[in-house]
Amino acid sequence: MARLLQCEPPLIRGLAAAKMQRRSILDDSRLQDSPSRRTHAMPFGAELRHGTETRFRLWAPDHDRVQVELDEKAQVEMLRDGSGWHEVTTAAARAGTRYRFILSDGRRIADPASRFQPDDVDGPSEVIDPAAYRWHDARWRGRPWSNAVLYELHVGSFTEAGTFGAAAAKLEHLARVGVTAVSLMPIADFPGRRNWGYDGVMLFAPDSRYGRPEDLKAFVDAAHAHGLAVLLDVVYNHFGPHGNYLPACSKRVFTERHRTPWGNAVNFDGPGSRAQRELVVHNALYWLEEFRFDGLRLDAVHAIIDDSPEHLLVELARRVREATPDREIYLVLENEENAAHLIARGRQHRATHFDAQWNDDVHHVLHVAATGESVSYYADYVGDSQKLGRALAEGFAYQGEVMSFRGSARGEPSAHLPPTAFIAFLQNHDQVGNRAFGERLTELAPPEALRALSAVQLLLPQVPMLFMGEEWGARQPFPFFCDFPGPLGDAVRTGRRKEFAKLPQFSDPVLREHIPDPQANATFESAKLRWADCEAPVHAQHLERYRRLLKARRQHIVPLLASLTRGGTYEIVANGAVTVEWGSGDSTLLLSANFTAEPVAFPSPRGREIWREGELAADGRHGPWSVRWAVAANG
Repeated sequence: MARLLQCEPPLIRGLAAAKMQRRSILDDSRLQDSPSRRTHAMPFGAELRHGTETRFRLWAPDHDRVQVELDEKAQVEMLRDGSGWHEVTTAAARAGTRYRFILSDGRRIADPASRFQPDDVDGPSEVIDPAAYRWHDARWRGRPWSNAVLYELHVGSFTEAGTFGAAAAKLEHLARVGVTAVSLMPIADFPGRRNWGYDGVMLFAPDSRYGRPEDLKAFVDAAHAHGLAVLLDVVYNHFGPHGNYLPACSKRVFTERHRTPWGNAVNFDGPGSRAQRELVVHNALYWLEEFRFDGLRLDAVHAIIDDSPEHLLVELARRVREATPDREIYLVLENEENAAHLIARGRQHRATHFDAQWNDDVHHVLHVAATGESVSYYADYVGDSQKLGRALAEGFAYQGEVMSFRGSARGEPSAHLPPTAFIAFLQNHDQVGNRAFGERLTELAPPEALRALSAVQLLLPQVPMLFMGEEWGARQPFPFFCDFPGPLGDAVRTGRRKEFAKLPQFSDPVLREHIPDPQANATFESAKLRWADCEAPVHAQHLERYRRLLKARRQHIVPLLASLTRGGTYEIVANGAVTVEWGSGDSTLLLSANFTAEPVAFPSPRGREIWREGELAADGRHGPWSVRWAVAANG
């Protein structure tokens, strides 16, 4: 994620546009005519007007006077209204003008709604003309959620260059594997040269390390040319610890009435909360409309605390659906609470609010089966085949039961939801990167276990998600990394090692010293994918197997999903061995899986076999780490 002084130019469009004509891409894409220039009208920030003048608007109720400084020269007085907004329209600012706001106490701050920060979060903001980019995806409308195969990536470590342009060059690879949707980790401008993205503070500004706004648009445009949808991870539960200028404008940005792991919660339900709510809703609409993203993944929504009659999440989903009725938009949650009502279905089995939730429970039951780990939250899943079967069949393993790790009840009933309301993964940025050394599952589990797990995950009627490099069995770690200034960086480094000191395996302070320093550039560099590894025989075989699995998914699983309107049923054959059935109209989808290193006697197989992994005898006996998928005709 090293800072680049010059951003890569947008991709050549002729080739990308031509690829839109490939029948293999368009068969299941939903298309429409749309303009080549797109903008989102925001009630704040810098907005170009008719190309000849710029309107500046800032909510700063704590200040009687605000000025806007242009190119470190002219200072223009802004007018204040009775509700705390300061506004001015001037012909002295055009696209490319750099500006700051000068508050009544003399502080010079970047625009909290900046569209671009060329010199990081503490530098001036830049006026951007969002209509300058000409789109080439006029017929793109998205892809049905039932087709989704997600791929999570971090722009800075996905390639050596770590830019939007370099990532775009890998899109054809993803399309060939069978991926249908790319999910970007957060890109909102963060402080320093490298970051996971969850410490972003400029919600509307793509981080300059990755490229300019037009480079991001070129990435999305190119993805659509390859038949790939693009989701963006957004963080509305907190702001990063450095570079957030909203509190300088108003003391009501945060509230003491609610607490989160990051301190006082963002004020979404008290006096002065409408400004924060509008900031978040317009941010969601901005990415979907101005950058043509196909969906959003909302981070840790359990930490968005709101006692309003209409919860912020419900308002956001409603307004997004109202603004995009002619597009296939994916709204995805991460939610520790397993709140099934947020992913409920309504008329024609369409999502009422959100399409799906990341299913940590599926990850945990499969991870424990493959690795035997029993520390932290994994302890609640060890040796529990009921949770294994339930997570595979019904989505959530915890549906209101007390979870020992947290000491309280967790979850809501989920068996009535369709499998596509859940996103199943073996790895993601959290489950890899929150380990002390950032080890991938390839370093933790035997190959035969990985084969069994991937055969279940990729053919499960839940929506599968891969973490970058997983498709070829990448072995690079993905440790936590950041680049905070001075004492803050020291505090992050010390705090991370203190967190791991709570775990038995890191009780020795000498061992803790070997945990990678999150502030070190070497830690970030270790996370970068080595694309040349794809060509090594062992990785090439791994990649080809993933292609075949995803091809089998398209052929056999996807056609069933429309009629899978609720969860399945499961039976425990032995500890670590289960069968699951999902009724689908005229057919039933069957899974039998042995997640142990010992043979297990299963009932006699039935149905037409569509995939097998490991050794299976004709009488139903499953060898170690064996999986069988089949489809049986009903009646």
